Amino acid sequence: MQVVTTIAELRAQLAPLRQSGRTIGFVPTMGYLHRGHEALVRAARQECDVVVVSIFVNPLQFGPTEDFESYPRDSEHDRAILSAARADFLFQPAVEEIYPRPLVTEVAVPELSHSLEGRTRPTHFKGVATVVLKLLHIVWPDRAYFGQKDGQQVAVVRRLLSDLDLPIELRVVPTVREDDGLALSSRNVYLSPDERQVAPLLHKVLVRGREAAQAGSDGPTVQAAMEALLRQEPLVRLDYAAVVDPDSMQPKHELTGRVMLAIAAYVGKTRLIDNLVLDL
Repeated sequence: MQVVTTIAELRAQLAPLRQSGRTIGFVPTMGYLHRGHEALVRAARQECDVVVVSIFVNPLQFGPTEDFESYPRDSEHDRAILSAARADFLFQPAVEEIYPRPLVTEVAVPELSHSLEGRTRPTHFKGVATVVLKLLHIVWPDRAYFGQKDGQQVAVVRRLLSDLDLPIELRVVPTVREDDGLALSSRNVYLSPDERQVAPLLHKVLVRGREAAQAGSDGPTVQAAMEALLRQEPLVRLDYAAVVDPDSMQPKHELTGRVMLAIAAYVGKTRLIDNLVLDL
């Protein structure tokens, strides 16, 4: 695996591979990798000739009170995981490489960005969309790989690719979970032992919501049931539970077709998110 730190070097390395007709798969990450990221890399490895992974903790998607400085980082661990998963290139730029001067250009997908995560983190998806577009233009892959755990981010990226006519295929990889159902996340490291025991409740609530939806309940009823179950646990503080269309992020009343059950909650001081996508 080659480690590249500058845009110019990465473009120089990828240009002849692209010109020779080799397909390029791209996995953007913020590092502190786990089995969920590994699943993205392995999916790209199966489908593409060349696999590029980026590690970049993007300051634009952190709010002023969020954990940019304390966000977990472990470069040696990350490189070991990527080597084992057979990535070809690790693009690990400094902040100054991606943002050499203050940005006056921003990318926003407002229709999909103001609900759910956007209510709590109003600048988050503008930062996500901006850095994703920059990285896609740097790598220019055939396919880009994202995890379903960040379901709203998937919707934002899908719309970004469609609206801007980018000829890049979006590949969405299912959420990877611990044996007790907890979705893998870099932020799980913040959980105390007691909080870690409680955290799988988020997935249990989603499963209960799925059962209610499959039994014929409407969207508001499913949402209310999920909220009530979460509020029974004193270590958990609900941010939102929602029943939405997974493409538009709009609430769904009649539950037919594709439906996303989404949840965000604080377990202690750690904010976790999870979702399930249903076909009804």
